[in-house]
Amino acid sequence: MVGPTATGKTALGVALAEQFAGEIISADSMQIYEGLDVGTAKVMPEETHGIPHYGIDLFTPDRVFSVADFVALAQKLEGEITARDHLPMLVGGTGLYVQSFLYGVKFSEEKTPAGLREQLAAELKEKGSAALYAELQRDDPEAAAAIHPNNHVRVLRALEHFRATGQKLSEQKAASLPPEKPYRSLILGLDFPERSVLYRRIDLRVDKMMEAGLLNEAEYVWKNREQFKTAAQAIGYKEFFPYFNGEAGLDACTEKLKQASRNYAKRQLTWFRHMEGVVWLDASAPDVADRAKALTSEFLAKG
Repeated sequence: MVGPTATGKTALGVALAEQFAGEIISADSMQIYEGLDVGTAKVMPEETHGIPHYGIDLFTPDRVFSVADFVALAQKLEGEITARDHLPMLVGGTGLYVQSFLYGVKFSEEKTPAGLREQLAAELKEKGSAALYAELQRDDPEAAAAIHPNNHVRVLRALEHFRATGQKLSEQKAASLPPEKPYRSLILGLDFPERSVLYRRIDLRVDKMMEAGLLNEAEYVWKNREQFKTAAQAIGYKEFFPYFNGEAGLDACTEKLKQASRNYAKRQLTWFRHMEGVVWLDASAPDVADRAKALTSEFLAKG
């Protein structure tokens, strides 16, 4: 189950899991962190309806978690769920995670030359993020297109890989794909025909997050920003840093978060639209759950 933020993936995933004896693996790059609940839109216990959810609350936010880590985790979970004769279900909006798992991408152990990581961090401070992102656009334009310029962690990782190996991430990915995909899969995508509907839902979700204590989580990340490298770059937290620094008002930061979330939804849609085999459903349709259940039933019958 894929799609942009605020389309109802969590609820529909639970409904399908209830119908087909499913267990859910979260394909979200931020929900693995403990203590970051509101900003990552984690499923609440009462929302699970007793359906097992995995890939949530695994580590403290100072832990770096990569796509390679996710694929290894998801492969293990898929085997365990299948062995129980249950249906493994990936639900989430991190396209790189979903695609890498479904395509069976193999990640090799890459040794970073001594001092390279520190050198890149120093260059980031000296030259600024725009200069390093421009370097990535020059050396690996495909990787740059998939990474937000402000996501310093991923920009530095991509540059680190290129400098260490002389190979683009896209080239590594092509070389790491198996001859055949390891899983037979049904990929359901949720979206709204009217983009304005999605944007209104995103704005409303941000308002509800603020009511649920998002600002407290953002302050927690801000106070630990040197240790929480990934979270400090995540949408939902970094937008409030100017507020805590006394540089901007709360309303302005909240509006900035809404805009950043809308832009993120656009990038998610771009990614998923380029994925093969996604069956798109109208998230606003009254029969969307019935349609999803019918497609799932047909898929399982062919297995």
